[in-house]
Amino acid sequence: MEQLQLKLRQTAQHLLSEGKVDLLIGYRQGSLPLRTTPCFIAQEQEADALVWNSFCTNNLAVYLPALFRPDPRSNKKEPKRVGIVVKGCDCRSVITLLKEGQILRENLVIIGIPCQGVVDEKKVLAELNGREIVKAEEQGEQILVVDEQGEKISLAKGDFLRDSCQVCQHPVPPVYDLLIEGGRAKQVLPDEYGDVEEIESRSIEERWEFFRKQIDKCIRCYACRNACPLCYCPECFAEQSQPRWVGTTDDSSDIMVFHLGRIFHTAGRCVDCGACEAACP
Repeated sequence: MEQLQLKLRQTAQHLLSEGKVDLLIGYRQGSLPLRTTPCFIAQEQEADALVWNSFCTNNLAVYLPALFRPDPRSNKKEPKRVGIVVKGCDCRSVITLLKEGQILRENLVIIGIPCQGVVDEKKVLAELNGREIVKAEEQGEQILVVDEQGEKISLAKGDFLRDSCQVCQHPVPPVYDLLIEGGRAKQVLPDEYGDVEEIESRSIEERWEFFRKQIDKCIRCYACRNACPLCYCPECFAEQSQPRWVGTTDDSSDIMVFHLGRIFHTAGRCVDCGACEAACP
């Protein structure tokens, strides 16, 4: 991981110093354990802030549509030249945005990194049963966490990856301009449709009850929509008033219509990045 991180920083410095990009989107160390945060770099000296590890969970493609959308307040007519760091799922999002005409390929530099899967923070917190984590770091195939009492707990990283990572078919970005060599992509588990087959085996009534229970947890915070790189409409159907498609209450029928609307809008477009699931409180 450290070698990949060093190569990433060198690549970013080169792109910025040569003027090949105006802005580079990547990850920097977060303020909380198990977290990184998206960062936007415009100066080559800022490249040393870039990090790469199994905590780089955000799908950075979510920021691209706004960057390529014309800004009426700006005098600059040419769109920015943007560099972006992508995992396999992030790259699939970029490809979809390109197909849908939301971004310009000629103004985009895609920096691909082979992905070994990212850690699911919720799984780690569940394993620690409510104990506060004050520090976390990778040590090979292990995650070493330290709780508030100073106790060190070593966890097998492979047991705490996101569900979407467990069945990812393309951990290496399929499209890129620059590939950071040296990464070992995660091997896919054989039973990638086990959960789908389990749902399909239920009766229609049982399926509806399953989804109803899931929907009942929703608080309409829209975190799933905001985290999705393919929800880029300037005005979401859930907030339109002319015409009004769905009510804004927390009534179960309104919540169900919102989620059904999102399902229809992302059907055939979802890239299985897991951003919505991770964002959901």
